Amino acid sequence: MSPHDPNAAPPAAPTAYPEGAARRPGRRARWLGSAVALLVVALLCGGAWWLVQRSKAPVGGAGFPAVGGPGGPAGPAGPGPGGGGGRAQVTVGEATARMASLPVTLDALGTVTSVATVTLRPQVSGVLTQVLFTEGQTVRKGQVLAQIDPRPYEQALMQAEGTRRRDEAQLENARITLERYRTLLSQDSIARQDVDTQAALVKQLEGTVMTDRAQERTARLNLDYTRVTAPSSGRIGLRTVDAGNYVTTGDTAGIATITQTAPIDVQFSIPQDRVADVQGAADTAAAAGLTVAASDRTRTSELARGRFSTLDNLVDTTTGTVKGKARFENADGKLFPNQFVNVRLQLREVPALVVPVTAVRTGANGDFVYVINEDRTVTMRKVRRGQATVEWIAITEGLQPGDRVVTEGGDRLRDGARVQLQGPAQGASGPRGGASGAAGAPGRRQRASGASWPAGGDARSEGGGEGGRRHGPRSAAEGAASGPAAPAVPGTAPASGARGAGQS
Repeated sequence: MSPHDPNAAPPAAPTAYPEGAARRPGRRARWLGSAVALLVVALLCGGAWWLVQRSKAPVGGAGFPAVGGPGGPAGPAGPGPGGGGGRAQVTVGEATARMASLPVTLDALGTVTSVATVTLRPQVSGVLTQVLFTEGQTVRKGQVLAQIDPRPYEQALMQAEGTRRRDEAQLENARITLERYRTLLSQDSIARQDVDTQAALVKQLEGTVMTDRAQERTARLNLDYTRVTAPSSGRIGLRTVDAGNYVTTGDTAGIATITQTAPIDVQFSIPQDRVADVQGAADTAAAAGLTVAASDRTRTSELARGRFSTLDNLVDTTTGTVKGKARFENADGKLFPNQFVNVRLQLREVPALVVPVTAVRTGANGDFVYVINEDRTVTMRKVRRGQATVEWIAITEGLQPGDRVVTEGGDRLRDGARVQLQGPAQGASGPRGGASGAAGAPGRRQRASGASWPAGGDARSEGGGEGGRRHGPRSAAEGAASGPAAPAVPGTAPASGARGAGQS
């Protein structure tokens, strides 16, 4: 048949079945991939939720997972450390609230200032011939410290003495002549004018002699100034000039500086709002004075104790403070001039219920403490704080004398949690063990002396039943190979046969 034959039948349309059959397997693969992806996402979400819940659980002991598991058997008297939903006991420090005299203090930053600071400056000019002190030496008032060449001043003194003696002789002669003139005047043998002239000459010579005496004393004083002496007692610093140099009265640096260090003052600033309180306390303790303690920069070492002296007479408008001063004996020389110190001024002492500062915590609802009950559970109790020192804080509301509070380990506690106390042989366990009781509650291993972990074991805290295991069971051979078995803790449940002889 010809391809162009008009009577030829049209070609048949291609069927879609084979092609559709080829696309069905690809659609199934896409659905299967989507299902696998959703499953993976669900598993990841579940794992993240499990990790979040696990992190919320309290951590016990030395930072290991909670002792006991679901199905861990409890003793006859109740759940032990591994029971109670698998939570571990937290080791905490404790303190007892007690009544004490709490000092009311005022802290400030102070500067040590010398009672007297003197710069040795020469009063006369000349060549420095001797330096008679050692740098850093403690000198006394009036001690000779340096010597300036005295020869020019000795000559000036001799000249002044000679002038005075000459004028005194002239004065004496004028006085004798005046007496003669007065005798002749009484005999009417001389004119009165000559007598008056001689009397005026006597007065003139008296003034000249007085001037000569002043010049002589000045020359003698200049001669004394050639010996440089200490105007006050104290510690002398570094010298600025050596022997052989020419010194003058205009030297601003001087020869050296003397600072009085015993006694010594400390100057500090007091807020203007506390001025009335300080004045009232100072008036109350006027006889004994207020105690002031000076410590170093880190407040770890107390340098000296002294007495409060006085307040300044005005308020510094730039800082809103008033300057105060305290005096210290400083016999041991621990306070040094211009040294910065921390000052603590004790105003008074008040009776108060006190606990360690570490016992008070701050939450969303304010300050609170964890109170340890008789059954070694803790209760969160809201308190109100008062005066505080570095170590103690007053509680004005919320506690009673004798209440035991948590001082360490409170960050891992919740209201109602069970705790174990620090110290040797707490309850039925070792230093890190809990109070398992005498009813067979699961215990923990004691730490061996001189070792970081119990003998014969690893760093795990073992429970009494299968539910108290953290890791896989250890065989008796493993326990015997790692060392001698730790002594059994009284009052704990006996170890199961599957735990081996090396575990208690």
